[in-house]
Amino acid sequence: MTSVTEQQTDVTAAVHAIADRAREAARQVATANRASKDGALLAVGAALVANSPAILAANALDVEAGQANGTSKALLDRLSLTEERIEGLATALQNLAGLPDPVGSVERGQTLPNGVRMRQIHVPLGVVAAIYEARPNVTVDIAGLALKSGNAVILRGGSAAAHTNSALLGIIRDALVSSGLPADAVQSVDDYGREGANVLMKARGRVDVLIPRGGRDLIQTVVTNSAVPVIETGEGNVHIYVDQSADPAMAVDILLNAKTQRPSVCNTVETLLVHRDAGATADVLRALSNAGVRLHVDQRTLDSLPDGVTADLATDDDWAREYMDLDLAVATVDSMEEAIAHIRQWTSGHTEAIITNDLGNSEQFIAGIDSAAVIVNASTRFTDGAELGLGAEVGISTQKMHARGPMGLRELTTTKWILQGDGQVRS
Repeated sequence: MTSVTEQQTDVTAAVHAIADRAREAARQVATANRASKDGALLAVGAALVANSPAILAANALDVEAGQANGTSKALLDRLSLTEERIEGLATALQNLAGLPDPVGSVERGQTLPNGVRMRQIHVPLGVVAAIYEARPNVTVDIAGLALKSGNAVILRGGSAAAHTNSALLGIIRDALVSSGLPADAVQSVDDYGREGANVLMKARGRVDVLIPRGGRDLIQTVVTNSAVPVIETGEGNVHIYVDQSADPAMAVDILLNAKTQRPSVCNTVETLLVHRDAGATADVLRALSNAGVRLHVDQRTLDSLPDGVTADLATDDDWAREYMDLDLAVATVDSMEEAIAHIRQWTSGHTEAIITNDLGNSEQFIAGIDSAAVIVNASTRFTDGAELGLGAEVGISTQKMHARGPMGLRELTTTKWILQGDGQVRS
């Protein structure tokens, strides 16, 4: 019988071998020209569409298992693929291929007083690892972004999407080979379960950066336990503040879009703050309630609910919670300063928005909020790599390092300084 220690040793050796192959592949992808990388992206997109039946069959197994395990409707939506969503993934890869290649782009450059010519250029990170939950679209998004930015990627997509991710991985790797790029530029440790993820987190020196994408528990587990440098993506405890000057019709349209279009994603609004004198409050609460949103409100809001609207009394857990479902926390505030103070206390640093017709108030809100994205008079659903012209995103970074907000191609690069002289020496 194989002991636990022997099993752990085997997993460690297997994951390290994957990382070593990824590092070799990264060297090849880093020097590939744009035409090669773009051709590979287009090949992957075409292969996804061509293999839609196989992908959907694999996905059906994961969705069926999720239903049997009591997975929520919102999480099942994140897990599910359709022909339309697969075509959307292919379109995203096409858009990615159309973007400029970040590798080699010049961040700054000048000739120094001593005649030395200096450039700071963008170069790939190397081996990027991603640990994420049951979102098979992330498998394609991260693979595409990694390839375009000259990196190799190691994926850990979670057991809930195991069949789908396995099918996608095989299709991506075959398309890479047919395009002349190494299959090992995209690999997975899913076969090694949680132990594989743990080894990946400790593979400092083999993996250059690790990106977690998912809920609070997953992200904090990675941040706390990883020896590999982590780019922290954050949960989306997203706020919208409705100012006293907000147009009711605009407020209704924005809130319905931000809460109900796709409630399971991280840029969905989770907390609504309304000014006590906002004329839009009744219309907004009634529209949300009619759309099936379950309201969790403070006492002031509860005392003034419009006719026909029901709600539960909110607790501190509601202000801190990323529902990822048709639930919304609501509080009434006396001023913008109170709204900003509430956001500062409870925000995850993802996205905050204001609905207002007062330019001064919008500027005050922008200045007072320290989150990755601040939005004025638009839905929070726009905090998204594809919507912002990045092609796709690895995640929404809520840290304050080199990457903040939607992480696209440039955020998957670092920089290198190049100095060219004619024999100069330092005095």
